Amino acid sequence: MDIQLIALFVAPFTSLFALAYGIYLSRQVIKEDEGSDKLKQIAKAVREGAMSYLAKQFKVVIPLMLLLSLVIWFTLGFGIAVTFLLGAVFSAVIGYFGMWIAVRANVRTANGAQKGLNKALGIAFRAGTVNGMLVVGLGLLGVSIIYIWSYFQYIEMGPNVVAKHATEVLVGYGFGAALLALFMRVGGGIFTKAADVGADLVGKVEKGIPEDDPRNPATIADNVGDNVGDCAGMAADVFESYALTIVAAMILGGQLFGLAGVVFPLLARSGAIWTSILGTFFVKAKSENENPINPLIRGFIISAVSAVVIFMLLATYLLKEPRAGYAAVTGIISMLALLYVTKYYTGPGEKPVVEIAKASQTGAGTNLISGIAIGMESTFVSVLIIAVTIFVGYLFLGFYGISLAGMGMLATTGIIMALDTFGPISDNAQGMVEMAHLKGRAEEVTSELDAVGNTTKALTKGFAVGSAAVAASSLFATYFEATGLTSIDIAQPKVFIGLLLGGALPFLFSSRLIGSVGRAAFQVVEEVRRQFKEIKGIMEGKATPNYSRAVAIVTAAAQKELVIPATIVISMPILVGFLGAEPLGGFLGGVVAVGLCLAFYMCNTGGAWDNAKKYIEDGNLGGKGSDTHKAAVVGDTVGDPLKDTAGPALNPMMKIVQIVALLIAPFLI
Repeated sequence: MDIQLIALFVAPFTSLFALAYGIYLSRQVIKEDEGSDKLKQIAKAVREGAMSYLAKQFKVVIPLMLLLSLVIWFTLGFGIAVTFLLGAVFSAVIGYFGMWIAVRANVRTANGAQKGLNKALGIAFRAGTVNGMLVVGLGLLGVSIIYIWSYFQYIEMGPNVVAKHATEVLVGYGFGAALLALFMRVGGGIFTKAADVGADLVGKVEKGIPEDDPRNPATIADNVGDNVGDCAGMAADVFESYALTIVAAMILGGQLFGLAGVVFPLLARSGAIWTSILGTFFVKAKSENENPINPLIRGFIISAVSAVVIFMLLATYLLKEPRAGYAAVTGIISMLALLYVTKYYTGPGEKPVVEIAKASQTGAGTNLISGIAIGMESTFVSVLIIAVTIFVGYLFLGFYGISLAGMGMLATTGIIMALDTFGPISDNAQGMVEMAHLKGRAEEVTSELDAVGNTTKALTKGFAVGSAAVAASSLFATYFEATGLTSIDIAQPKVFIGLLLGGALPFLFSSRLIGSVGRAAFQVVEEVRRQFKEIKGIMEGKATPNYSRAVAIVTAAAQKELVIPATIVISMPILVGFLGAEPLGGFLGGVVAVGLCLAFYMCNTGGAWDNAKKYIEDGNLGGKGSDTHKAAVVGDTVGDPLKDTAGPALNPMMKIVQIVALLIAPFLI
């Protein structure tokens, strides 16, 4: 059987198996008991808020996507329009069903915690794995469908024609996935942080009540936000990077190795899915007293090591080029290094986080100054890792080596996404335990899981930014291939103008999102204050707040802000393109360079402020309610829209401008 037929069957079979495994795990989760009527009532409020938000977002997004697909059809052709819609639909499905399982697993995790660590850990991780299987399964399936279609359509003209057509229309698939991810990231980020900031400022600072206290009118909106931001938004974002690194590797591989170079990413991704599934079987606590982070790390390490073996075998025996394997392994090592750096600068109890906490003893001002300094330092170290990854990948196999390094960074996506979704599920579970007033073992277990979940969420943010940067770099290289450019001269005024505009775009984009969070949070604060004032008996627990009002406020704010950022991101490369191919190349370089630095800075700084606050809440430096704690809450509040709204939204933004440039490249030539 020849090589293209192998890929024709192996890749789609693997993707369908991943989806089937996800369905199997979701059924296992749903079979678990939801617990008491009180837990069910809380879970129902969170679930309805989350699904209502998504329904309203899709009402805004779907007409825009259909309109854009018509524009693409008339300007770039029917094939690219179809793949654009396919990428968008798959990205939407991942966001929807990833959140669907999360808002059903949270209450079951809370109830399972009453039976012990392994029970709760198993439920939360299985639900997270469903999300992981959705991302890798649909990511590979979409590319496989396009490849199969191209194969049967053009095989009579020869394998090179198959490769050429497949890589041409794959750009549309990446664009659809990226644009939908941008909508999910922007909307989810605004929702989650407006609710979180509003709940914290009134609840923690003004009223002195704990997080997730049922007396806080914004507490349900805060729990809903964990799902729409960290489940739906993150899943769509990583899916887009996952799809785009395959696209970039297939385009560049086809030019360098012909059909074998196109097939290699398909088979490498297939192998990586199997290694992710393998890793999930090792996520089980050895005892009830084991730190929950240990089984998660075990599963991840097994998945990563197995992926290294798969990549090297395929590179050696399929491409006959071991350097392709080395480039991919470089990406895996880079991803591990990024995770370590993120953990050091943002992890609970780490030296930088403790420094920020100690700085809070003299007020919010010194807390902010310390956090800014540490965030800047972490940005340099993180960017250094990305720079080394790109350089080493290029040394091995040029631009193709860079794209393979990006594939390597995303080799363990299945289990990485499981770890990420585990975070908001555990967070929600702890909140439900508090709201339902469950005591004893449940409170202890969910507290442990939530602490681990905070760590995994912070780590996966670094992973998402790093993989987005390498994916964008791969697409940047692909733009040069598409336009025939070998270099750009930034001494030329037009090129330098393009570079400046590209560097400024991430700031304009971020300002829109951060400003939106501030405006929506103001409305939430006013609403929460109003309810405390007008609904008598809330603080005594004798009256129930109007939770749905806060949910409605942040939902409306999120939908209002969707269109303008997307319009800016799509239109800017088109406008700069009128200056020519070289100025647009400078613009793309500016977007990647500044966008990468800004994304790392905002995610790491916000994460460090968050854990500095948690360090104090754990009983250090005066504990909850102290002046030190109040200062740290201010830092956390400032960091929230950075780490959970603007920072993560820069990931799809960086890639969309590259894809739009690729799509308009033929007109520039």
